[in-house]
Amino acid sequence: MDDRASPFTGGLSYVQPTPTSPWGTFLAQVERATPYLGKLAHRADTLRRPKRTLIVDIPIELDNGEIAHFEGFRAQHSFARGPGKGGVRFHPGVTLEEVMALAGWMTIKNAAVNLPFGGAKGGVRIDPKTLSRKELERVTRRYTSEIGAIIGPQQDIPAPDVNTDAQIMAWMMDTYAMNTGLASTGVVTGKPVYLGGSLGRVKATGRGVFVMGCDAMRRLNMPLEGARIAIQGFGNVGSTAAELFAGAGALVVAVQDSRGATTRAKGLPVADLLAHSQNGDDAASFPGGEAIDREAFWDVACDVLIPAALEGQLTAARAGRIKARLVLEGANGPTLPEADDVLASRGIVVVPDVICNAGGVTVSYFEWVQDFASYYWTEDEINERLARIVLDAQNHVWATSEKLKTSLRTAAFVVACERVLVAHVERGLYP
Repeated sequence: MDDRASPFTGGLSYVQPTPTSPWGTFLAQVERATPYLGKLAHRADTLRRPKRTLIVDIPIELDNGEIAHFEGFRAQHSFARGPGKGGVRFHPGVTLEEVMALAGWMTIKNAAVNLPFGGAKGGVRIDPKTLSRKELERVTRRYTSEIGAIIGPQQDIPAPDVNTDAQIMAWMMDTYAMNTGLASTGVVTGKPVYLGGSLGRVKATGRGVFVMGCDAMRRLNMPLEGARIAIQGFGNVGSTAAELFAGAGALVVAVQDSRGATTRAKGLPVADLLAHSQNGDDAASFPGGEAIDREAFWDVACDVLIPAALEGQLTAARAGRIKARLVLEGANGPTLPEADDVLASRGIVVVPDVICNAGGVTVSYFEWVQDFASYYWTEDEINERLARIVLDAQNHVWATSEKLKTSLRTAAFVVACERVLVAHVERGLYP
C-alpha cells in the first residue's frame, strides 16, 4: 500500500472528527500504519477507541465573589502497557476531541520509546492569563478533585503541558493527597524538585528535540555548525531547543510565538530573546530581530524547522512553502496528514512528534521511578539516560522506516502499534 494514502475512517458516536481535526489526524495516522501490522491488523480498531473519556464541570468562586463554571476533560486512551501517562493543558481551545487525540499520541509515544505506560491527556478550557493566582489554584484543585477517581500513581499520572507548570502539579499532588489521605508523590510528574520532582525535567522535552535533531542531521549529512533553525512556539520546548542548538553553533534565524514573529539571517541572540519573552513581551517587538507577520514565518529560509506550538499548524499549503530540509516536531500533532504527503514529495524528512518530543515523558518516567524508590539521580545522569533511551527509539524507528520503505512517522506508528496490540493479545479480554 502507498505510504501516503490516508483514507479517513474510524471514530466514536459522540465525536464527529474531520480529516484536519486532531482526532481525525490521529485516526489517519493509525490507518496508514495498519497495512504493515500483519496478523495484528485486524485488531487496529482497538487503537481507534479510547478506553475512557471524562467531561467535568469546574465551578469556582472568583475573587469578586461571583461563581464561574469551566469545562474540564481527561481522556484515557490505553492502559495495555501500563498506567496512563500524559499532560494537562489549560487553554481556551481545549476540547474533548483534542484531548482524545493527545491521549492517543501518548499511547503511541510511550510504546515507540518503550516506556511502561499507556496514554492519557487532560485539559481545562480556560485562558489562565485572565485568572488571578488564587483563582488558578481553585480551578486546579477543583479539576483534580473531579478527575480524582480515575487518576493515581498506578492508574493515570498527569504532567505539565501547555500553560501548566510545576506549581500546577504541586497543587494537583496536594489535592490528591488531601482527598485520599495518601502522600503519593508519584500521582503527577513535573513537580518542583523539592516535592519529589526530577532534575532535568523542565528542559527535558526541548533537550530531546535537540538530541534527536542532532542525530537526524548526522544521518542526513547536515552540518550542525551554522545550520539555520526556525522555531514555531517559544514556550518551554521551543526556547530550550533554541538555547541548545545555538549553544552548539547553529543559528536560530526565526522565532514565532502566539502574538508575532521575528527573524535575523545572521542568527537571533537567543539569550536576549528568552529574557525578552520571559518579561511578557512578544517576539515581534524584540529589538534584536526584524518583525515579520506570523504567516511569513513559514517562508523564512532555514535548514531545520521546529514546530513547537499546538497541533495542526503545518498544513499542506504551508508544507509547500517551507525551505527546510528537516522538520523536528516539538509539538504534538503539528503536521496534518496532507502536509506529510507534501513534505514527502519534496524530500523533506520529518522526525515525528511521537519520538522527537519524547524526552519529556522519558524524564517523567524517571521521576515516577525515583518517587517510588525515594532515590534520586543527578541531572547529568538524567540527561545521559534520556539521550540513550530516545536515541535507541530513533535507531529502531529509522531502521523500520528503511525496511518497510515508509515515512518515519508511519514506521514509529508501526513499532508502537505492534507493541500495544501484542499487549492486548497477551492480556486477553475480561470478562
